Amino acid sequence: MAKESMKARERKRAKMVAKYAEKRAALKEAGNYEALQKLPRNGSAVRLHNRCQITGRPKGYMRQFGISRINFREMALKGLIPGVKKASW
Repeated sequence: MAKESMKARERKRAKMVAKYAEKRAALKEAGNYEALQKLPRNGSAVRLHNRCQITGRPKGYMRQFGISRINFREMALKGLIPGVKKASW
């Protein structure tokens, strides 16, 4: 499990990205890079990092499901993810 502070920091960044998205797009379109640099760094979408919604694990993230590979495997074996079953050949 990730520390609660790390999960909170990531949520805070996501809110800030949403808040400044329009303003950043407008400044980029206008080519006003000096004003763009004055905006907060955490307002940039590049600084976001995908994390598991359940545990907050930053590595082994599966975009399609929004969870880490470990949680995906556990949930798939329990039958909690519809349409997913263990492969056998």
